[in-house]
Amino acid sequence: MDLGNVLHMNADNGKCSYASSSNVQKNVILKSGKFLEDTINDYSTHGFSECFKLADLGCSSGPNTFLAVKNIVNSIHATCQRKNLKAPDEFQVFLNDLPNNDFNAVFRMTASFDLKIRIEKDHEKHVNFFICGVSGSFYTRLFPSKSLHFVHSSFCVHWLSQVPPNLLDNNKENIYIAKASPPGVYEAYFNQFKKDFTTFLRMRSEEIIPHGRMVLTLLGRSIADPTSKDCCYIYELLAKSLYDIFTEV
Repeated sequence: MDLGNVLHMNADNGKCSYASSSNVQKNVILKSGKFLEDTINDYSTHGFSECFKLADLGCSSGPNTFLAVKNIVNSIHATCQRKNLKAPDEFQVFLNDLPNNDFNAVFRMTASFDLKIRIEKDHEKHVNFFICGVSGSFYTRLFPSKSLHFVHSSFCVHWLSQVPPNLLDNNKENIYIAKASPPGVYEAYFNQFKKDFTTFLRMRSEEIIPHGRMVLTLLGRSIADPTSKDCCYIYELLAKSLYDIFTEV
């Protein structure tokens, strides 16, 4: 197992990235496109403001950084064309991640994103994009009250704000929920997720305008057992590899 390609973990807005992570995330964003289109279509009942403000939480700095934003903009224009609505003249795009995210790499991509949107849509009318980087945890307030029309996040919100309390003493030699973990470990992670997700929703409820919309994509599993290969098996393999390295040092 090549640990360099297996996993990179970063708590609080973290990313889980291994060899094909960018392709996995890209496929998830594309497959969730129908939900995005339906959400935009539902939002259009209230019309679009001249300046549409959207935020992508956990934007990272890789090839998929602007993919979701592009899909949102395209869906808005397609909806407006289909319903004969006035499309926004301006888009204010907030890209959020932790302070250690490579925002310089993100900013270097902004010009090509803007140009690509214009070429693909061939807008007769000039559309302005104002792109900002917002550093900070999405488990805190990030934006002014009632300032956002749309919030998007993909493959991020399932990451916790912190390691559950007292977990290190009760889950030795493991880095997540393993088959050898004590029963209380699952409960500790579950309680932490409930606390974090409740906080996330409360923060966003203060930032999104009335009738605003939000689309979240979270990592999940298809069966109940949290230690199954369907979900956390990779972490168990990584833990064993790291432990082997530790014992050889």
